[in-house]
Amino acid sequence: MDQHAAAFTDPFAEIRQEVAKLCARFPGEYWRKLDQERAYPTAFVRALTEAGYLAALIPEEFGGAGLTLSAAAAILETVQAEGCNGAACHAQMYIMGTILRHGSDAQKRQYLPKIATGELRLQAFGVTEPTSGTDTTSLRTVAKREGDHYVVNGQKVWTSRAEHSDLMLLLARTTPRGEVKRRTDGLSTFIVDMRASLGNGMTIRPIRTMMNHNSTEIFFDNLIVPAENLVGEEGRGFRYILDGMNAERLLIAAECIGDAKWFLQKAADYARERRVFGRPIGQNQGIQFPLAKAYAQMRAAELMVRDGCAKFEAGLTPGEEANMAKMLAAEASWAAGEACIQTHGGFGFAEEYDVERKFRETRLYQVAPISTNLILSYIAEHVLGLPRSY
Repeated sequence: MDQHAAAFTDPFAEIRQEVAKLCARFPGEYWRKLDQERAYPTAFVRALTEAGYLAALIPEEFGGAGLTLSAAAAILETVQAEGCNGAACHAQMYIMGTILRHGSDAQKRQYLPKIATGELRLQAFGVTEPTSGTDTTSLRTVAKREGDHYVVNGQKVWTSRAEHSDLMLLLARTTPRGEVKRRTDGLSTFIVDMRASLGNGMTIRPIRTMMNHNSTEIFFDNLIVPAENLVGEEGRGFRYILDGMNAERLLIAAECIGDAKWFLQKAADYARERRVFGRPIGQNQGIQFPLAKAYAQMRAAELMVRDGCAKFEAGLTPGEEANMAKMLAAEASWAAGEACIQTHGGFGFAEEYDVERKFRETRLYQVAPISTNLILSYIAEHVLGLPRSY
């Protein structure tokens, strides 16, 4: 192999191959059945856990693989590219950013080994609230210190996988907003044991959505959380979750890249085989051009994901890169999905082709975990130096 070829060798090719083999055990029929029943992919999550993929970011000393964010991105991208859905478990990876960088040694020793083996699931991220939405600093969930514990009252919404998680990373206000200098102060992060909390101050209500995303609303009514479950220092939680949010956006961007690759492969295969008017429809530029353009969008977004992951791994804060990667990748996957639907025509809406399922699933990421408008506002203010718009 020459030097130029070596420079472009995928360092995660072996991981991708092994993940693809695992995904082959969970074909379209598996996901369609879950979709109909609104069920959680327990077998798939268990397989990923047993193979060690969900412990990718956990250091080896705690039983994990000790891999980089780039490796985690390759895992989730491949899951999506193979027609599966990593949304059932991706939170376990990106929540790690907060615990690994800011959790105490005691918290790491207590939780990480059990998360690595699958004994515990860390799947829930309690941030968004019905009244504040993306305005995180205006959240109303309150945690009040009383002796050796905190008492939590409030509500969260769009907390996915709460019914299938043992632990939740919770953001709550510990100092009233009127008593802090900056609105990002006074918020704290907690590790909540959901097994002990359910029915003892915590209630979970499922929310049916367009896709099988296992989303919920959570109510806290005098929930007791031990003081040792506070992550880092009280009042600095907003800064801590930014690590998790940047990792989240990069990993979800990688998933969108995988979705785009799945749509493009599915459409190209169909366009070569489908014949209308005596010729393959893939010969028509009306079919070719949308697919080619979506491919170009995907490749450009892919580079931004790599750039953001590299910056994260260097210990820097990739706010610009994570936001742009998520926006560009979500737009690329949607463009690829749109082109795939058009290529298939009426068959694109038939369940058995899996296109409509993936189409619904990938649409989410222009809204969550942060909307495109908020990303544009971030770029305008923090990158271009324009006045804050909100």
